[in-house]
Amino acid sequence: MGGHETAGRLPQLRLDELLDELQSRIEDVRGTRDRVHALLESVLSVGRGLDLPQALGRIVEAAATLVDARYAALGVIGPDGESLSHFLPVGLSEEEIAAIGAYPTGQGLLGELIHRPVPLRLTDLSAHCSSFGFPPNHPPMHSFLGVPIRVHEEAFGNLYLCDKRNGLDFDAEDETVLATLAVAAGVAIDNARLYDEARRQQNWLRASAEITRGLLSGIPREQALTLIAERAMEIAEACLADLSVPTSGDLLCVEVALGGDAPARLGLGVPAAGTLSGAAFTEGSPAACADLAGDDRYAAGPSHFEGLGPAVAVPLGDASGHRRGVLLLARPAGRRPFTPEETDQLLGFADQAALALELAERRSDAEQLTLLEDRDRIARDLHDLAIQRLFATGMTLQSAARMIQQDTAAERVVRAVDDLDETIRIIRSTIFGLRVREEAGPSLRARVSQTIGQAHGTLGFAPRLIMEGLLDTDVPGDLAEHVMAVLGEALSNTARHARATQVEVTLRAVASRVVLEVADDGVGIPPGGRRSGLLNLAARADKAGGTFSTDGRPGGGTIVVWQAPLAQATR
Repeated sequence: MGGHETAGRLPQLRLDELLDELQSRIEDVRGTRDRVHALLESVLSVGRGLDLPQALGRIVEAAATLVDARYAALGVIGPDGESLSHFLPVGLSEEEIAAIGAYPTGQGLLGELIHRPVPLRLTDLSAHCSSFGFPPNHPPMHSFLGVPIRVHEEAFGNLYLCDKRNGLDFDAEDETVLATLAVAAGVAIDNARLYDEARRQQNWLRASAEITRGLLSGIPREQALTLIAERAMEIAEACLADLSVPTSGDLLCVEVALGGDAPARLGLGVPAAGTLSGAAFTEGSPAACADLAGDDRYAAGPSHFEGLGPAVAVPLGDASGHRRGVLLLARPAGRRPFTPEETDQLLGFADQAALALELAERRSDAEQLTLLEDRDRIARDLHDLAIQRLFATGMTLQSAARMIQQDTAAERVVRAVDDLDETIRIIRSTIFGLRVREEAGPSLRARVSQTIGQAHGTLGFAPRLIMEGLLDTDVPGDLAEHVMAVLGEALSNTARHARATQVEVTLRAVASRVVLEVADDGVGIPPGGRRSGLLNLAARADKAGGTFSTDGRPGGGTIVVWQAPLAQATR
């Protein structure tokens, strides 16, 4: 009986074994099906968005989920092809990341996939010959799986996975799943790049249209240059923008400075030889560097560029090939360099901006010609009509004065004749001012107005300007030069030190004196502060035979008063 019972149990045991094996295979099939579904969902997820940073984040999160890894990271290979420019970790808290310190740059085991872009699977990553170990405060890691990501056969970066949560090693199936995800990731990254490039191009076109509209609608040239620099810095994701224009000699003058130590750079003379901006202007093509602070092509004021890294300078050239200036953009140290695509788009924007400036200048020339013609007409009318009538009236009053018996009445008539003579003198002076030839240079009023307009960029607001008297005719040329120098120094001091929100400039030529007042609502002049600039203004006043003074204003601020006699000769 015992033998029969044993023989009867053997088929039952075999059946149980077969059922267990069948159940195990069914579970494997279910697991494979679920993993395939998860892979498909991950592929759809990484291809869903068009923003590159978000796409990269979804890729590394999907990789960790698919292979059940505790730690994952995506490293983006830099332009040099030898190091990592970006590193996106998953599985570490912000506190752990802060404790570890700087992100890896692609040395050791991580660099193995950069130099040999093929999948790498390890049971113990510390046993690999390229492993350098972990930095302090880094959590321990053992098993490793790395897979490269390619975009159009170009190595874009690598996926790094460590430590499966179930304690097992990564297997061939994990490698296959990640390789499939890497292909989908390459397509998603390519789409995101194309979208980013198209969006940036649209932003450049929008900025060009804004500048063109502004120039053709009549905004000042200084405001247009500031707008060009602002839009370029914004779209290129730069932290500094300098727009320099050619001056006499082999120098470029920084006319617009944004970001960083802008007041110190404004007005800086940039040599055309031996500088990044000068190279772009001289050669008529973009010039770039990876580290502006350490670039030996910038010999002028290197301290102004501390903390800056990638930079590019592009010339502003019009259709005739004339270069109107150069635009310099810089990013913080450690940021990505300007790509050739970005440089091409920036160059196209600069050409459009230069063309808009040329159109605006020609429109300004046409307006100036109209203004000069109108001035000639006014001058003729004043000379042929107003002066002749006033002269005739004066002659009549002189004749009538001889027939008046009362002395007081006669004196009044004589004073009226003198007033008419003075009025005729003023009108003739005005006519002379209206007929000043263009080759004589811009008038004092025009120069002051231009300086006030340029001050908008450094102060952050437009100063208020009041002008009185015959500034263009009564103020001699040497005295006008003193006035312009004093005005420039006063506005520069206000921009650097006053922290003002309002500035009022008053220039008068009355009572045989020219008086310049610059008042602000800033912090005032601190006791013991540097006064070298003020001493220069006082020296100019003494040289012109005038006076200079500074005083506080009620409620805060400073008023600077500089005056000199109109008839005083330069000593």
